[in-house]
Amino acid sequence: MLVDFQSLPDTARIWIYQSNRSFSAEELVEVEQALSGFLTEWTAHGSALHAGFEIKYKRFIIIGLDQSNASASGCSIDASVHFIQTLEQKYGVELLDRMNVSFKQGEFVAYKSLKDFKKMAKDKAISKNTTVFNNLVANKLEYLEHWEIPAGESWHSRFL
Repeated sequence: MLVDFQSLPDTARIWIYQSNRSFSAEELVEVEQALSGFLTEWTAHGSALHAGFEIKYKRFIIIGLDQSNASASGCSIDASVHFIQTLEQKYGVELLDRMNVSFKQGEFVAYKSLKDFKKMAKDKAISKNTTVFNNLVANKLEYLEHWEIPAGESWHSRFL
């Protein structure tokens, strides 16, 4: 069951998929429609899952699930990953590669391999004050408070 992302409780489970590029305006409309369709039908063992989504910076797909009604099962998580894989194929983007890092350079969102990010840190091209996206947040409250944070306050700090 599709619900408004903003109405999800702070305890809602969060999955963040970062794209290696921004989606175009036309692609965003299509991706939003596809997400709405998928989440409307998303179930776990026959129970409707109360889930919502938002897209940030034209490149991050954030799916939230209110687990107070029903939790995601292995099969429902597999279904969501398969759905994300179809988006990857349709739009020629990477959404599941966790070995990449996104961070802000001014208002621009940069996307680099972890290897390149480490090199940038070594070369002092980024600092502890660089805003990074911590895609490892687990729930909506963490997402709201700790997703966009200075690199010095995240797991990225080990490279600085």
